[in-house]
Amino acid sequence: MSLISDTAALAAFVARQAGARFVTVDTEFMRDRTFWPILCLVQVAGPEEAAVIDAMAPGIDLAPLYGLMVDPTILKVFHAARQDIEIFFHQSGKIPTPIVDTQVAAMVCGFGDAVSYETLAGKLSGARIDKSSRFTDWAHRPLTERQLQYALSDVTHLRPAYEKLRRRIEKSGRADWVKEEMAVLTDPATYRIAPREAWRRLKLRSDKPRFLAILREIAAWREEEAQRRDLPRGRILKDESLIEIAAHAPATVEDLARSRGLGRGFAEGRQGETLLAAIRRGAELPDSECPRVPPRRDTPPGLGPIVDLMRVLLKMRCEAHEVATKLVASAEDLEQIAANDKAEVPALAGWRRELFGADALALKNGRLALTAAGRHIKIVELPVAAQ
Repeated sequence: MSLISDTAALAAFVARQAGARFVTVDTEFMRDRTFWPILCLVQVAGPEEAAVIDAMAPGIDLAPLYGLMVDPTILKVFHAARQDIEIFFHQSGKIPTPIVDTQVAAMVCGFGDAVSYETLAGKLSGARIDKSSRFTDWAHRPLTERQLQYALSDVTHLRPAYEKLRRRIEKSGRADWVKEEMAVLTDPATYRIAPREAWRRLKLRSDKPRFLAILREIAAWREEEAQRRDLPRGRILKDESLIEIAAHAPATVEDLARSRGLGRGFAEGRQGETLLAAIRRGAELPDSECPRVPPRRDTPPGLGPIVDLMRVLLKMRCEAHEVATKLVASAEDLEQIAANDKAEVPALAGWRRELFGADALALKNGRLALTAAGRHIKIVELPVAAQ
């Protein structure tokens, strides 16, 4: 193991990875007091050596690392990659590529939904991960030997685990399945934060267009304030306060000061002024421009048992093919398929349709049946006359 804390050592380490088929990558970061994650460490393991890169070392330039992340000849292997990729995208403006996420690959290989790194490393590498440093303060310096060893274990055990997963995927012919999932993780749109879409993450109290118009404006205001001040959203204004403000639409400083979670000091200051302006924008928006949310899809009467049958079929097909059910179809997918043969859901397209979707439609339309045979459930193709 080596701890890299200067640019020259980092550049030399990256140069030594030239020609590697893949490197494993992980990050350690802090985000409890900021909007943007503070990158503390980056761990990289190549075929011959592994290193912990101190991203907070004075004067270090991470450009060589970012170059490695976009080197098209070297595969970057992550586990549960989304947050790691978000950090690299925010820091460098570029998405690591090509990549593979072993959590997704493990789902394709039948390890269940969202398998943890500890479980995967234990099953495939025989490793026992010491979890005692999981919640450490990675921004504190100096780092202890124990912290560094823990950080490094996130990439060293990932190498043999990935090799075994890769062989399983190649043997099963499912490389395209993994590639399809990686397309989402490497899409910059996955990581762009659009302030005017922030309201969609909130638990809505009402679906009235005027309420939604005000909520959209003030949620966008909070998002912009949080990004500008680099503070967590809740430090600017809590979700509950946003919902209450959107519901009551205070128009004056006095009204705003009475809102839950606020006070006169907030209402009379710059933040209160800009928040009131956001409320006015939502309140004055023409009715035709107010946002709407699709009506909640309730399962039509009588379709509940069909959804239940599909759920059994899904579990059967996924167990037979050793793939996680979560990767194939969601509960909402099943409800939509039950209601519409042409539902626009992932389960009715590509490899998912071959594995499950086509059979789900056949079951729904009376061309397949499920029957018990001892302790097992079997799929029976029905003759045309019985349909």
